[in-house]
Amino acid sequence: MPRGRHKLLPSCVLLIFTTIFATVIHHAASDDGAVMAKLAKSITPTPAGWTGPDFCKWDGIRCDSPNKVSSINLASRSLSGTLPPEINQLSNLKTLSLQRNKFSGPLPALSNLGSLQEANLDENGFNSIPPGFLSGLTSLQSFSINNNSNLPPWTMPTTIKDSTSLTSFIAGKANFVGEIPDIFGSLPNFENLRLSYNNMTGWLPWSFSKSGIKTLLLNNQMVGFSGPIDVLGEMPNLEEVWLHVNQFSGRIPDLSACTELSDLQLRGNQLTGVIPDSLSKLPKLQNVALQSNVFQGPMPSFRPGIQVNLGTGNHFCLPSPGPCDPQVTVLLEIAASMYYPMELAEAWEGNDACQQWQFVTCEKGSVVVINFSMQKFTGIISHSYASLPHLKSVYLNDNELVGVIPKSLTSLKQLQILDVSNNNISGKVPSFDSSVTLKLGGNPFIGKDVPITYPGGRPPPGAEQEGTGSSLAPWLIIVIVLVCLVVIAGLGYVIYRCYYNKKNNKYKWLTKTNGREDNAEKTKISMDQAADNGKSTDPRSFSQSPITSTENSDYRVYDGGNVVIPIEVLRKATNNFSENSILGRGGFGIVYRGELHDGTILAVKRMESSMISDKGLHEFRAEIEVLTSVRHRNLVSLHGFCNNGSEKLLVYEYMPQGSLGQHLFEWKEMGTPPLTWNQRVTIALDVARGVEYLHSMAKQSFIHRDLKPSNILLGDDMRAKVCDFGLVRQALDSNKSFQTRLAGTFGYLAPEYAATGRVTTKVDVFAFGVVLMEIVTGRKSLDSSLPDECSHLVTWFRPLLQDKDNIKEALDPVLHSDLNDETFENIWKVAQLAGHCTSRESNQRPDMSHAVNVLSSLVEQWKPALDEESFSVDFSMSLPQVLQKWKNNEDSSSTIATDYIKQKNK
Repeated sequence: MPRGRHKLLPSCVLLIFTTIFATVIHHAASDDGAVMAKLAKSITPTPAGWTGPDFCKWDGIRCDSPNKVSSINLASRSLSGTLPPEINQLSNLKTLSLQRNKFSGPLPALSNLGSLQEANLDENGFNSIPPGFLSGLTSLQSFSINNNSNLPPWTMPTTIKDSTSLTSFIAGKANFVGEIPDIFGSLPNFENLRLSYNNMTGWLPWSFSKSGIKTLLLNNQMVGFSGPIDVLGEMPNLEEVWLHVNQFSGRIPDLSACTELSDLQLRGNQLTGVIPDSLSKLPKLQNVALQSNVFQGPMPSFRPGIQVNLGTGNHFCLPSPGPCDPQVTVLLEIAASMYYPMELAEAWEGNDACQQWQFVTCEKGSVVVINFSMQKFTGIISHSYASLPHLKSVYLNDNELVGVIPKSLTSLKQLQILDVSNNNISGKVPSFDSSVTLKLGGNPFIGKDVPITYPGGRPPPGAEQEGTGSSLAPWLIIVIVLVCLVVIAGLGYVIYRCYYNKKNNKYKWLTKTNGREDNAEKTKISMDQAADNGKSTDPRSFSQSPITSTENSDYRVYDGGNVVIPIEVLRKATNNFSENSILGRGGFGIVYRGELHDGTILAVKRMESSMISDKGLHEFRAEIEVLTSVRHRNLVSLHGFCNNGSEKLLVYEYMPQGSLGQHLFEWKEMGTPPLTWNQRVTIALDVARGVEYLHSMAKQSFIHRDLKPSNILLGDDMRAKVCDFGLVRQALDSNKSFQTRLAGTFGYLAPEYAATGRVTTKVDVFAFGVVLMEIVTGRKSLDSSLPDECSHLVTWFRPLLQDKDNIKEALDPVLHSDLNDETFENIWKVAQLAGHCTSRESNQRPDMSHAVNVLSSLVEQWKPALDEESFSVDFSMSLPQVLQKWKNNEDSSSTIATDYIKQKNK
């Protein structure tokens, strides 16, 4: 090889490597450039300042190295469009802020953005979710997707457990469904969880106790979380807890460890039991809302300065703080051992157990019989039975009790019968006197030491007391004792060495802190607390009813929180029931429009004197009882009632657009435009959801029995609510029929009901199918003006389903003006559903959940409009008016209230 060529070889190699390196660098840089170019092209309008080839200089864009994007901030710019999936190629992206815009389409693909720390997607119109949306985000610290109600139903991703640095997850009004995953043991730094205004269900996960949660907002779920809230007692970092308007049950746990707690909102649940003293003694507590539950025991006493709302529907033993009667205290301890069941909370009121307390029999002022037979109670057999010395009979048979029979029960000298048959009792049976009749059958583990399985994995209060036994095998107890002895001996040796060697080492116990100091005491006025002083935010609650405005109100409260309203108030509101106030007439009586002095509009249903019979009174009571025990956004809300001798009145929320029947059959007379197809199918979905809730989602299953267009009311947004519950019957088993008096409206009666008087939930499904036919055709279920063969809508409509063209001809004529192929396909599916629902055989009809699934696939998700100006406050308004205006904007409510008060104080 020539010498010159030998010298050139290193230079050539160096040039080649330099070129390759430069190419790689250029290619890496161009990747972000290509993504940013696609992002700029997909956004409308193009953001101001997004000009020039150097995207790192665009407004709102930051780069942490040449041509590598680290931050995108486009908050509050009124932008629209869809976001390209290539966003997840921005490998250095740490912050993504897209909140308060109008972006639609799929959520931005964030999967595997290993550098992403913060993502804020609040208040947009995203409508689909890409696969693996939140997977691989190993650096994520804060995520927020509030107010994205166009999203399809989706569950909280379990993949966030891999984001071990996560501190905040905010997803209010984001159409979340399902349960909260039990993943918080992987998130030790987690502090802020907000999932309000969704449709989540299930129990609170116990892994909450392994995180550092400070703010927990789960309020206002459509159906609601359920189960106990005991885990709160094991979350010492809690500062703010909003669990209101759910289905939580059981007791408030011991909260003595929650020393940072300042705001506790538990109203509108099914909580029972004794309010613990630890709650009233919390040092930083400022706000407590406990109304619309059924608490028992002593009335709690809070220190001055705490904003407390207990409501008036609780069953405290005394009207003021003080100890309960000893027998009452013992019975409440027994209730505690069974997780304070609602049946006992509702039945046990006052401070004298011998004043007709259900399940309890007394002689000469002493409890002698307790009969909890066949109540499906869970929990244990309480040792507190032994504190009722005159007890003769205890019936606990046919429940779901666990644990052992307490030995202390053998001390009951007058005991004659103890029936614990058909439970899950285990362990050795104590030696009772021969005069005691023991019934133990149906307990497969009686006499055996077996582990005790408690509901939800947690024992009830009192399970640690004498008599509950141990769930550990004897050999395991011995091992634990030996290990403890070895540990104690080892510690003694260490202490001995430290002392006698005179070392100067100092040992300190280290305690965890939350890592920050508060510069000022946190003060917060929540919308729910402030609203208790003014207009309603929850019509089921007496204290929050729009009808109450003063502390010294004459209004009383009926079981469940509904207001008993004086007749004078209703006369004044309706101008003495004038003809000009009439909204309509029905079988119950006349419905009047009422207006209170503060401008609140009501609908007042007044029973005519001719209706005051056994039948009328039964319907009156039925409405109150049903609407007290159920609540759903598609069922009309009952504000209160009046029972004034000859006057029987029910007071509802006002639905300003009247009934569906008026808009289908009387729209010309009303001078309103006919309903569009989109409005009709949305109304159908609202009705289906309301009836589905009655059938299968409420605590008890109900059958409406009188579903028809005149019992479907519309609000200003043309969203529907089912009303008129006077004929409702409780369904003990949704799959079994039972005999009842024939009631309802001809044209909507299912064939088997009309023929036999036997009903199941399928009679409502049939009536719903008839309503669907009316929505499609604009015809009434029965029309005597037509020939006999056409007068009955179901008989005429069902044969038409054999041909699509027949349905097109049968359409309500007003729908033809906007008819296209897509709309007709939508109508055809509803027509088919109507035919399915009106099958002659009840077992061939679908459940209402099927109807909801079909209709929800046809309805575009609804989202209220939000704009920048809507966040302004008119300081000429009263505080209750401001809060009422903003009751649907949970995240802004506290700020609005606080700013308003500050401004007023100036």
